[in-house]
Amino acid sequence: MPALLKTVTLGCKVNQYETQLVREGLEKLGYQQAEDDQQAQLCVVNTCTVTREGDAKSRQAIRRLARENPDGRIVVMGCYATRAPDELAELPNVTEVLTDKRELPDLLGRFGLVDIPTGISQFGDRHRAYVKVQDGCLLRCSYCIIPHVRPELTSRPVEHILDEVRRLVDNGYREIVLTGIHLGHYGVDWNWNRPRQEWTRLSDLLAQIIEVDDCFRVRLSSIEATELTRPLLDLLVDHPQRICPHLHVCLQSGSDSVLRRMRRRWSSRSIIERCQLVQQLLVNPALTTDVIVGFPAETDEEFQQTLDTVSAIGFSKVHAFPFSARRGTPAAEMDGQLSKSVKKARSKQLQQLALELKQQYYRSLLGQPLELLVESSQDGQTQGTSCRYAPVRLPGTDFAAGSLVPVVANELDQQGLLATPTDQSL
Repeated sequence: MPALLKTVTLGCKVNQYETQLVREGLEKLGYQQAEDDQQAQLCVVNTCTVTREGDAKSRQAIRRLARENPDGRIVVMGCYATRAPDELAELPNVTEVLTDKRELPDLLGRFGLVDIPTGISQFGDRHRAYVKVQDGCLLRCSYCIIPHVRPELTSRPVEHILDEVRRLVDNGYREIVLTGIHLGHYGVDWNWNRPRQEWTRLSDLLAQIIEVDDCFRVRLSSIEATELTRPLLDLLVDHPQRICPHLHVCLQSGSDSVLRRMRRRWSSRSIIERCQLVQQLLVNPALTTDVIVGFPAETDEEFQQTLDTVSAIGFSKVHAFPFSARRGTPAAEMDGQLSKSVKKARSKQLQQLALELKQQYYRSLLGQPLELLVESSQDGQTQGTSCRYAPVRLPGTDFAAGSLVPVVANELDQQGLLATPTDQSL
């Protein structure tokens, strides 16, 4: 009987990718994914430490697996494992804590795998696949622990990425999401020692990826506004059917004084101007973002500046995060820590604005051609995500999960867009 495996992933897209890499390596050794009611001989927990809640959820996952799989070994990896390995090693059934993601090949080697994979070929039961192209962050934003646990800037070789994309496309994935800890810094670690005319940038990688085949689309994950370079934007302009007109731009705050305390590298004006350039160049692009609410000493005026910036850009989706002090970061020691009630009230206000902007953007898509990635069917309808990151529903259930379907949006409700399929190619 094959050994059974359970995996739990917390946190970002990069973590989800790395869990899949480990899972595929272990499957080569004969491990099979356990059902919920089966006990596993091996459990892998990929942890997150961006917030204290991430730490708590990671510990809860480990304890739950130990209860449900009393004879199983638990291997812990991820950013929390890097930050506090001794703390995690004391939890029940934990037999190994991987403190450095660069040691993933060594981990698989210790389990007996000789042919270490350089990439993935599946992505679980999802219909889009994440492809990690880069790791590490050089920035030192005052609120962020990630540069302390992933400090080494590393770009994956182009040939490994292209081979991985080919495998995923051959296995039926029709949306590839490029992700990294600092996606816009792809190639920077190589470029330091090269003449400028030989530099490799994210735009160069993206140009090669869309040449792999013409049956899939590419989406970029989180990127800094100032790293939306003209060569990168030109690619989006020239290939609207291949590269999703959706960009997740890292805002964090729309107040210049808060941005300085955050040690961010740009002003609100520079972010607004870059987003407006995107809106001028692309046809009705979707811009989404993250905002930290209640940063230390944030005044009512500074919070209003953030609301004004969010409104000026017109984001189609806003992730609002109440500030969470991370021990070891400068922001955790700053004066003026705000109460939970203040952060909660401001989060509610921002979420209300975000809802209004989302509805406004979705209304702008009515009558427009979109491309839908089919994800599920139920209650006589097909659900999926459009190229512009809006949820879409179609009448009928005759569309294959994972396929790309051209549609036209014709109605808006609280759940998203209602659309009809069209025979016209986008």
